[in-house]
Amino acid sequence: MPRLMGKTCVVTGAARGIGRAICEAFVREGAEVILTDIDRTAGEAAATALGCGFMPLDVREEADWAALARHVPVCDVVVNNAGITGFESSPGPHDPENASLADWRAVHATNLDGTFLGCRYAIGAMKAAGSGSIINISSRSGLVGIPGAAAYASSKAAVRNHTKSVALWCAQHGWRIRCNSLHPAAILTEMWEPMLGQGPDRAERMAAFVSDTPLRRFGTVEEVASLAVMLASDEAAYITGAEFTIDGGLLAGSATSPG
Repeated sequence: MPRLMGKTCVVTGAARGIGRAICEAFVREGAEVILTDIDRTAGEAAATALGCGFMPLDVREEADWAALARHVPVCDVVVNNAGITGFESSPGPHDPENASLADWRAVHATNLDGTFLGCRYAIGAMKAAGSGSIINISSRSGLVGIPGAAAYASSKAAVRNHTKSVALWCAQHGWRIRCNSLHPAAILTEMWEPMLGQGPDRAERMAAFVSDTPLRRFGTVEEVASLAVMLASDEAAYITGAEFTIDGGLLAGSATSPG
């Protein structure tokens, strides 16, 4: 039997990349999926391709979450995936000394406020049944400092910690609502394409970006989605407040190349 049969799942920021891969994996495992994204055109196209529902959602806006709650008042799984680095709308600088307050706030509004609102919605949509799974997409950057992307690192660290607060709050109330965080490192998504290019040196560029990763390669969106499926399923019934790194061994230390 598919592992998510009968479960209703909401995924944010899911028109592309990791979010879309999670939606695809959830659909394959039998879930009823509501794909959400701020980009209505891309979101509708992705939902049509995957055979799931779609709702427009700006995770920064409380009114959008209220509309989602009216449309999907009860759900079993919420994946708070929507996030930005800050470089999408501003070239920076994004370091601790020179970043603007406006850029700092913009990153936190999406990454942290969006996750806060998503967790709050999830609790409301799950507590009637007394069970559910909240999966927050943090980052390796939430576990270490990133001098050139200070707001991104700060916001993802806050997502990591808020995950634990949510997990403990739900346990304190006797709800079987679990909350865990995923911490991907270099996952090959569209955001990497401008840096990698399509020229003859693409393979060399890819190798350079992951040269400090023990497994010497990028991760895939499917690998992140596989872990999300496990955490969404009943197999993870005793896992809450935990964090899972998906980084090819990067945070484990260093590894010498095979001799």
